[in-house]
Amino acid sequence: MDSARHYNNVETTVIIFTHGSAVEAAKEGVHALKRRNQQSGSYLYVWASFLGPGQPELGPAIAEAAEAGFERIVIIPYFLSLGTHLHRDLPRLVAAEKQKHPHMQIQVGRSLEDHPEMALLVLSRIQELTKEVKVSP
Repeated sequence: MDSARHYNNVETTVIIFTHGSAVEAAKEGVHALKRRNQQSGSYLYVWASFLGPGQPELGPAIAEAAEAGFERIVIIPYFLSLGTHLHRDLPRLVAAEKQKHPHMQIQVGRSLEDHPEMALLVLSRIQELTKEVKVSP
């Protein structure tokens, strides 16, 4: 596939994986994040995938990526901490998908909690309230 980004000569796509929600605005926020990451130009194909309410769930997203010809999937958990979903649910889902797609390289990143920018993000939100500093989305 000519339009896919290559990483170590393997076609790569990114899936941002998060908890699903019945609240439409929550899902739209994840899709907006997906679009911003895709527009950054680092990866031409970035997908959003949900656990629970929300489409697509992880299995169909991986199947669609496989059908599109991707050989490598990087799953980025969009969770603040390593809770039950990342400790139990995601590994179970990924193991099942690796069985279905043994030709694909599927990797899972870490949760956001220990990212070096997290403290700055929280501080920014505090300053929005205490110093009336507005941060544009």
